Parts: sequence; structure tokens; C-alpha cells
Amino acid sequence: MWSTAGEPPLRNLVTLIAVAGSLSACVSTPPDYFPGERASSAPTATPPQQPVRTAPSGGGFIAPRVMDLPGLEGVIGRDATALANLFGPPRLEVKEGDAVKLQFSGSPCVLDIYLYPLQPGGRPSATHVEARRASDGENVDRAACVAALRR
Repeated sequence: MWSTAGEPPLRNLVTLIAVAGSLSACVSTPPDYFPGERASSAPTATPPQQPVRTAPSGGGFIAPRVMDLPGLEGVIGRDATALANLFGPPRLEVKEGDAVKLQFSGSPCVLDIYLYPLQPGGRPSATHVEARRASDGENVDRAACVAALRR
């Protein structure tokens, strides 16, 4: 119903504004995730920045970020065969496209190593490492886990 001036009644306008405001609360943006990260509703402390270097990109190829932390020199840059020689057969191997995740485990820790090609058509090599306790999943020192699991 329109008033004589051709405008909607005030209550219709108020209702329209209330509905629009309610719908805008439903819009959100998805969080960014890295491999191995889990979504959590609990606030967490910001982790310290990890040194990384980026492989060169070209064409449609997107180069991975390469972790550069002390104690991981013997792991970063190695391929799956070299890692199996270092730690034994992986407990888990997950392939997704041209990327590979290898998991090695022992009583002290679980080590996840992510391998990506550093150049178009290249063989995947280790670019990122995560380590955690097997008992409760809490993060542990990556270099200490690497040292503990070496054969």
C-alpha cells in the first residue's frame, strides 16, 4: 500500500532495512589454510615467522615457498627416494596432482614432509616440514624430530 505521496509506509521501509541488515551478517570470507593446518574456533597465538624462500615461477607454473630453517638442511630439497633412504619407508604417502605428502613416524614424533616440484615438470622435492607428538598432536621442534627419526 502506497501513501498519497507515492512513497511506501514507514514500517515497510523499517522492515526492509532490518532484513537487509540481517542478511549482511551472513556474509563471511573463508580463512586461508596451509597444508596440515586445521580450522579452530579457539584463538591461538601468532606463530613466529618462518624463513622461506620462493622458487622461480614462470608461465602457468606457481612455484612453492621453500622452508629454510636450521636443522632441516638434510631434508629440504630431497626427493621421496632420498627421504625414504633417510627415514625408512613412509608410513603414509598422499599424492595430489604433482604434490606429495610423506609421513614418517616413531615413538618420539610424527613428521609430515610436503614435496612440490620446484620448476615446471620437475620432480617433487621437500619444501615444507611439520612435526608433532604422536600422543597428543602438539607441535614439536622440527629439527629435533628429524634427528630422532633418522636411521
